[in-house]
Amino acid sequence: MTQESITALIGLAISMTWTPGPNNTLLSASGANFGWRKTLPHVMGVTIGFPLMLSAVAVGLERAVGQSAALMGSLRWIGIGVILVFAWRIAMADPAATGARGRPLTFLEAVAFQWVNPKAWGLAVYVTTTYGSGHAALSNTAFAAAAFLVSGFASSATWAVFGAAIGVALSQGWRLRAFNIAMALLLLASAGWLFLES
Repeated sequence: MTQESITALIGLAISMTWTPGPNNTLLSASGANFGWRKTLPHVMGVTIGFPLMLSAVAVGLERAVGQSAALMGSLRWIGIGVILVFAWRIAMADPAATGARGRPLTFLEAVAFQWVNPKAWGLAVYVTTTYGSGHAALSNTAFAAAAFLVSGFASSATWAVFGAAIGVALSQGWRLRAFNIAMALLLLASAGWLFLES
C-alpha cells in the first residue's frame, strides 16, 4: 500500500468507528445503564468482532454471500429486526427497578451483532475490495483489520465511558429514562436508514 492509501484507510477506520451508529448507540446506552465495568465485554465484542468479520470477508466469504441476493436481503432484514429489538429493550428499561434493567450484551452477542449489522457488511466488502486485493492482499487485509481493531477499541471504550458518565449524571429515574428513550430513537433512526437503503 502507498502512504496515501494507508492514510485513507486509517481515516476510514476512524470515521466509521467513531461516528454514531448502532454499535456506538448501544455502547452508550449500556454504559449509562450498567456502568463501564459491566459494559467491557460488549466493548471487546465490538472491538474484535468487526476485524474478525473483515478477515472472513477477505478470505472469500463475501463471494459466497454476495452472490445470493436473498441471503444478503435476509441479513439486512435480520439486522433491522435486531436493532428494533435492542431499541425496544433500551426504551423499556426501568431505571427505578435494578432487577428489571436487563443485562448488557455479552462478548459473543456483540461479536454476533456485527454479522447481522448491514452497515458492517457493507464496510467489510468495501474495505476488502478496495484494500484487500492484489499481490499484497493478505498483508493489506491484516493492516486494515489492525486499523479497525485499534480505532474500534478506542471508540468503543470512549462511547461506553461517555455512557457511564451520563448514567452517573442522570441517576434520577426520569432522567435516565429520557436518555434511554433518546438512545432508542437513535437506534430506530439507524433501522430506518437501513430500511431506506434496502
